[in-house]
Amino acid sequence: MNIKYIFILAFLFNLSTVYGQDETNPIPEPVIFETQHEGTFHGQKIKYKAIAGEMFLKNSDGEAVAALWSTSYLKEDPNPSKRPVTFIFNGGPGSASIWLHMGVFGPKVVNVDSDAKKDDGAAPFEVIHNDLALLDLTDLVFVDPVGTGFSTVIGKGKTEDFWGLTEDARSIAQFIRMWITKHQRWQSPKYIAGESFGTTRAAAVTAVLESGGQAMALNGLILISQALDYQGSTSDHDNIASYFSYFPTMAATAWYHGKAGQGKKLEDFVQEARDFAYDKYLPSLYKGNQLSTEDKKSLASQIANFLGLDQEYVLRSDNRILTSRFKKELLRVEGKTIGTLDGRYLGEEGDLTADRPTLGDPSSYGIDAAYTAALNDYFSSYLQVKMDRPYLTSNGAIGSKWNWRPVPQGSYWEPSYVNVARSLGESMRRNKDLKVMVANGYYDLITPFLDAEYTFARHDIPMERVKMTYYEGGHMMYNHRPDFEKLVKDIREFMGN
Repeated sequence: MNIKYIFILAFLFNLSTVYGQDETNPIPEPVIFETQHEGTFHGQKIKYKAIAGEMFLKNSDGEAVAALWSTSYLKEDPNPSKRPVTFIFNGGPGSASIWLHMGVFGPKVVNVDSDAKKDDGAAPFEVIHNDLALLDLTDLVFVDPVGTGFSTVIGKGKTEDFWGLTEDARSIAQFIRMWITKHQRWQSPKYIAGESFGTTRAAAVTAVLESGGQAMALNGLILISQALDYQGSTSDHDNIASYFSYFPTMAATAWYHGKAGQGKKLEDFVQEARDFAYDKYLPSLYKGNQLSTEDKKSLASQIANFLGLDQEYVLRSDNRILTSRFKKELLRVEGKTIGTLDGRYLGEEGDLTADRPTLGDPSSYGIDAAYTAALNDYFSSYLQVKMDRPYLTSNGAIGSKWNWRPVPQGSYWEPSYVNVARSLGESMRRNKDLKVMVANGYYDLITPFLDAEYTFARHDIPMERVKMTYYEGGHMMYNHRPDFEKLVKDIREFMGN
């Protein structure tokens, strides 16, 4: 073989190494945008850099299969090797990290109505400097799972390799290890902050990081509106746990709208509802039609007093109130519908006879446009991000294709509620330093606070390392400014500052 031929072969081999598995359709290099910034956070003037861009996830053959987008904020530090770093993501599944990014953790946040009285309307929207961002305490990495934000499959990658409970956890764990290695942060204290399904992901990722021949132990999880055991957050007929777990949240919402518990403090009324749920309501639910007619009427009267509903309506509902019906029924006479993510929000719908909301969630469409516009403008004007594909704040295609099976395809599995709570307890027992903060909104009608208490009380979780916090907001309690400030304060205390 002559020298010229050897050179050509070597050249072709290098091309395949650089561009991946398909030389006819090469994969471009990861896109990365890096900018320098300065700001004052918690009274400290801090210089930091923002790195927004892709990191390629690879399969077992070393082939790039996904371009995962993240936005990192790194404080200028001559020796960052032991500085804390926090990985942050939202939920869905199918949501980008926009909500925690532009809602509470990022250096800039969008300003929505704190009192939930006004819809966000249309542009322009107010974006403000977040002087409570945690950059004085920790570096921040916002992660957009595959199919959200700018993250997408590439090369031989397939969505089914990422759109599933275990598949998603493996991909995020792979990203975290790669990020930590690239930035030389193996000795840094490591935290994860997740919201909603992001808390499910946080527990699953924690377990994955403990294994795989590259063990990584986390210092803490910040679970905002936790969803570890889906039985208590699934309001369906015949799911007794859900009638019980949602009850105090519906009572709190009725209190907020002046329909129940008037003259009492919120916390006191919530405690009464919690006690009633445990001591009276739950045993009655299990007795069902074994209750006498008089006992059913007595129970209906008590439920009506807590939930602000008509006693006859409660009795016709067999003392079992679905949250979807509660949201329509509480203010039906006023023509108002209650929000799901946040019961403080109200919507006006044309169909006044429906048994559940028909326009969607007012606490979602009441803020969506503001968050979306703010994030896109922030990326392009502040972080100098120029991409040729849209940033998907949410991806509706993911939910219908999501694989909830906790076992491999082909293995026997009888459908059941998703539950990663016991896995979290096991992780905490394997790692003595892993602690957990659980942030609960009183008006959260999708992941109720009693479900958090019920979940953590029965899955062998070391409660001495769990901190429960409560807020007078909803699922995204940080949209309520007093809760924004309290949440940041609680997180700082949790992280040891």
